[in-house]
Amino acid sequence: MDRPQRKNVRLKCFDYNTPGYYFITICTEEKRKLLCEIVGTGILDGPQTRFTKYGIVAQEQLEFMSDFYDDVKIDKYVVMPNHIHLLVRIIGTELDKTPDRNQMNNRISSFVGTFKRFCNRKYGRNIWQSRSHDHVVRGQNDYQEIWAYIDNNPAKWAEDRFYVQ
Repeated sequence: MDRPQRKNVRLKCFDYNTPGYYFITICTEEKRKLLCEIVGTGILDGPQTRFTKYGIVAQEQLEFMSDFYDDVKIDKYVVMPNHIHLLVRIIGTELDKTPDRNQMNNRISSFVGTFKRFCNRKYGRNIWQSRSHDHVVRGQNDYQEIWAYIDNNPAKWAEDRFYVQ
C-alpha cells in the first residue's frame, strides 16, 4: 500500500543538532489511550495521572534517557493518556564543530527513536505513531509558556487537541 506523501513540518534551514531547547510531542498509534488515565478533578484532588503498565515503562524510559544521552537532557515532561510532551535541551559537544553532518540524522530524531525502541522492547510491540512533533523553543518566554503548558496539561485534558473519548 502506498503511503501518502507527508508534509515536512520542521523549521526550514534549521539544524536540529543545534544546542538549545526543543518541545517534543510523541503520540501513541491512532491516539489510543494506553499510557494513563487522568483522575481527580476537584479542588482538593487536582488532576493526577494514574499510569498503566505502558505509562510506567514510558516514565522509566524517560528517566533513563538523560543518562543514556550525554548531550540531550529532559528539563520537563508529562505523560498523558495518548501522548507525551517533553521539553528537552541539547547541550553543545564536539559534534557541533563538525561541518558536514546529515541534517536528517539529528539528535532530536535519534533521541525520540531511541526512546520508542526502548519502550517497544519492554512492551513487546510498537505502540507509537511513526512520527513525532517538535518545536524549536524561541526564547525565555516560549520556554516558560511550554513549561506551564506541561504543568497544566493534565488539568486541561478534556480541552487538549489530542483528547479522545
